[in-house]
Amino acid sequence: MPVITKQTSKVKLWSRSFIFVMLANALLFGAFEMLLPTLPLFVSRIGGDATQIGLVTGIFVFSAILIRPFAGVLATKMDKKYLLIIGIAICALSSGVYYLSSGIGMMIFVRVIHGFGFGLATTYFTTIAAENIPEDRRGEGMGYFGVGETMAMSIGPLMGVSILGNNHFGSLFMSCTAFILLALLTTIFISRKPNMANELRTVEVPTTTVKLIEKRVLFPSILIFMTGISSGGIMSFTTLYAIDKGFENVAWFFFIVAIAGLLVRLVSGKMFDNLGPAYVLIPAGVISIAGFIVLIAAQNEIVFLLAGFLYGMGFGAIFPALQTVCLNLVEEHDHENAIGSFFNFYDLGIGGGSILLGIVAKTFSYEAVFYVALITYVLYLLLYLVHATFVLQMKKKRELA
Repeated sequence: MPVITKQTSKVKLWSRSFIFVMLANALLFGAFEMLLPTLPLFVSRIGGDATQIGLVTGIFVFSAILIRPFAGVLATKMDKKYLLIIGIAICALSSGVYYLSSGIGMMIFVRVIHGFGFGLATTYFTTIAAENIPEDRRGEGMGYFGVGETMAMSIGPLMGVSILGNNHFGSLFMSCTAFILLALLTTIFISRKPNMANELRTVEVPTTTVKLIEKRVLFPSILIFMTGISSGGIMSFTTLYAIDKGFENVAWFFFIVAIAGLLVRLVSGKMFDNLGPAYVLIPAGVISIAGFIVLIAAQNEIVFLLAGFLYGMGFGAIFPALQTVCLNLVEEHDHENAIGSFFNFYDLGIGGGSILLGIVAKTFSYEAVFYVALITYVLYLLLYLVHATFVLQMKKKRELA
């Protein structure tokens, strides 16, 4: 059975490897975000209809979900860094090949391969980042790690649209490929075990099997699934809702969401480490609920943008906190299974939420979409409060015993 070594003493957070893994992850997500608003236009150009555009978008998520359960097994056969490089290389190759797609069939095939690479890369980026973060600062570190993704969300789509507007699809796909190749180059400088003068201890790792769901992280995965449903509503229907309301600053709405998410991570991670997850997840849930209430009630641009700030603050704190909870619930050799389950539940929430909320929007209105999103956050908060109360009661019983 494979054996790994584990650091037992405190190490600094801002190591060279942590900075490089954070930067490389941001570059990968930057390329991903550049394609979000532009790839549907390319599918339409090569003859795809609305249904096929949806298929091309959805098949990517499905293939990423399909590959992640194998990440844990693969990590017992090969070094995570090499697996990460393979995942990034697949993403780079796929981004370059998009332009060569002459039909929808070819496009779907490339999209599936791209999803495999993205599913592997995002899983290993997260687990290697966790390796390079001191355990007693994991909440803070994972919050910082996600800052690059947050910035990519705000800048990537604008860059993609700008490149496409000023040039053509070839320039767009080559730019995405260049971003990912830069991520690949950066990854070379990442170390699995940072160069720290710490005491080592040997941990025997049991043989890993393919796990569709890591049961130990089921509860936080359900919570991120619920927030994913609301995220699907925000991403898919905010623009159409704003048009109905007569709001023009939709781009600023998403930019403010990203900036709020960045700012809150600077403090929420430290709160997680010093006070515990409840002190982050409960207030963040309340703030998110307030954001949806403000969004529904918005009658002018300022209030509309305020809703984006509140939602960004809430979700920006919840995502890394639940990610850290998942990491803390399992041993290091099971991090891939934990993070794979986490991302898969989130992606299923986004995909399922987009479909569900699309039906709601068609049947009722775009405003009704955000009532449903609001309800999912209320359920998230109630579920976590019940869980936290139960855990507290069990702790008191153990102390009395």
